[in-house]
Amino acid sequence: MELLRLLLGHPGVELTAVTSRQEAGRPLAAVFPRFSKAPGSDLEFMMPDPDAIAATGAEVAFLALPHGVAAEIARALLERGLKVIDLSADFRLNDPAVYEEYYGHAHPAPDLLGEAVYGLPEVRAEEIKRARLIASPGCYPTSILLPLLPLLRNDLIEPATIIANSMSGVTGAGRKASLPLLFCECNESARAYGVPKHRHLSEIEQELTIAAGEDVVVSFIPHLIPVNTGIATTTTATLRDGVSPEAVGAALDEAYGGADFVRLLGRGGCADTKNVTRTNFVDVGWEHDARTNRVLLMSAEDNIGKGAGGQAVQSFNLMFGYSTTEGLHNF
Repeated sequence: MELLRLLLGHPGVELTAVTSRQEAGRPLAAVFPRFSKAPGSDLEFMMPDPDAIAATGAEVAFLALPHGVAAEIARALLERGLKVIDLSADFRLNDPAVYEEYYGHAHPAPDLLGEAVYGLPEVRAEEIKRARLIASPGCYPTSILLPLLPLLRNDLIEPATIIANSMSGVTGAGRKASLPLLFCECNESARAYGVPKHRHLSEIEQELTIAAGEDVVVSFIPHLIPVNTGIATTTTATLRDGVSPEAVGAALDEAYGGADFVRLLGRGGCADTKNVTRTNFVDVGWEHDARTNRVLLMSAEDNIGKGAGGQAVQSFNLMFGYSTTEGLHNF
């Protein structure tokens, strides 16, 4: 729904097809009444038939499908000349064996993994521009990777000491009906879940390993909190011997000083979800604990914005030559 909201308001986008087996034949505005009277909201959902989608003249398809399902239609659309931006996990991992370990079944299209680009725009903008298949990152990984990657690339921290704690709103689980996600189960409560191997850990470790140039294994503890949207993450790691704490701020400034959607809060800045919800921004602050020599990285993002739909649109802008911020500068 968030992705549709962004696309309906994007000046460079004409929505030519929306697909759903369950809602086929119903107009967009009937399924999502908030879009009533928006240009394009009278478009009817159609069955996800690759030939019918291609026949609409679509140039790019956004996939918001479960893992294991997305790969099949992605292949069919690529064969018909469309570019694909996949919001599922099907193309995020480079190694099909790791995919099987974390997702419980063999990868449905291992031959496509080599060309899929992990769509973190602040890190892989040039590759995204040239790609025809984008694997849009998960919400937790975005909040963890963006603060950590510059520190690993600059060899500032001990990789084996990384611990990431994240808290997410209930929308992180999607729109499915599930007992643990009912209002009375989540309201006025907070709990850890998905430990010790949440599925997002696989892509987190993959990208950290690439940045560090050595195998990186981390502890990741996600939590569910009683808010609709937003992720707050605190990641800690030990500074290497001889590294000044100020090098942390310098590395973040160098990496993101000119980034449109990373807002650096500086030393002592504690990121707050209320400042990023309904936006494509990720806020990042940091501090150094002199007692333990650990750096504290604090980030906040909207899990369905920068963590999902907004980030996918950011990649779309790069792929099709629009300004990075086109259709995304909402505050």
